[in-house]
Amino acid sequence: MLYDGCMGALLDIRDLRIRFGSVEAVRGINLHIGEDEVLGLVGESGSGKSATALAILGLLGPAAQVAGRILWHSNSAAGGLEASQGGRAEDGATDLLRQRAEGLRRLRGREIAMIFQEPMTALNPVMSIGHQVAEAASAHSPSWTGREAKRKAIAALEAVAIPDAARRYGDYPHQFSGGQRQRILIAMALINRPRLLIADEPTTALDVTVQAQVLELLRDLQRQHGLAMLFISHDLAVVGKIAGRVAVMRNGQVVETGSTAQLLTAPQHAYTRSLLAAVPTLSTDRSRPLATLE
Repeated sequence: MLYDGCMGALLDIRDLRIRFGSVEAVRGINLHIGEDEVLGLVGESGSGKSATALAILGLLGPAAQVAGRILWHSNSAAGGLEASQGGRAEDGATDLLRQRAEGLRRLRGREIAMIFQEPMTALNPVMSIGHQVAEAASAHSPSWTGREAKRKAIAALEAVAIPDAARRYGDYPHQFSGGQRQRILIAMALINRPRLLIADEPTTALDVTVQAQVLELLRDLQRQHGLAMLFISHDLAVVGKIAGRVAVMRNGQVVETGSTAQLLTAPQHAYTRSLLAAVPTLSTDRSRPLATLE
C-alpha cells in the first residue's frame, strides 16, 4: 500500500475505502495536501477520483460504505465542526468521516469548496447567476443583507473576469458560454475564501483555448489567495500545467505519486507510462493508432 501521509498536511487521507454494494470503488488510498499546494489526481474514468473528492465533503450518499480517515487540520473556529464519536484525532485534527451532518454543512463552501464537472448541470437553470453566487455567500453569512450579498457576488464575478458583471447579474446560465459558466462556478466556490478548493474535471467540457484560459485563471487565483487545491482530471497533460505534485489512480488505488516533473519525465509505473503514451503530440504519427492503456 502506498502511503503519502504528511504531518504538516492541511488534508490527510489515510487508508480510505469506499464500497458501493459489492463494488469496492476506492481501495485503501493515502494522500495528503499541504498548505498552498496543488495536488493533481489523475486516472481513467472509474478509477475512484471523484468518489474520493465526494467523500471528503460527505456527499457520497447512504449507498456508500466509507472507511478510513480524512483528517482536516483547521485552526479556524469558524468551521464549527463538531465531532461525533471520536472525530478528533490525536494531533488535534478533525476526522471528516466522523462528523455530524450539520458540521459538514458548515464546512462545505466555507473551508472546503468544490467545482463540479459540468457547469450547465451544476448551475440552477431557472435562477439568475448573480443570485446563485450571492446565495453561496449568504449561506455562510446569514447576517448579511441582500445588498451586501449582491455586492460580494458582483465582486466575485469580476474577479473571474465575467464581463460587465453588474449588468449581467440577473442573467441566466443559458445566456453564458461554457467557459463563462465555468468561471461562474469558480466564483461561487471562492466567494467565501475557502482554504481548500476541489476542482473535479473543471475543463473537460471546454475547447482547448477556453481550457487554457480557465487553467490560467485557477493558477492566478490559487496564488493570489494562497489556496490549497485538489485538481482532478483524466488528462495527465492538463494536470501537469497546474499541479506541483501528482497522484495517479487506477482501479481504486494510488499506483504512483511524486512531483509533476518526476512523473512527466521519468514515470515509474507502467500505467503512468501508458497515460503519457496515450497523449497525442505534434510529433505523433497520425498514420498509427494512439497508444491504449495497458
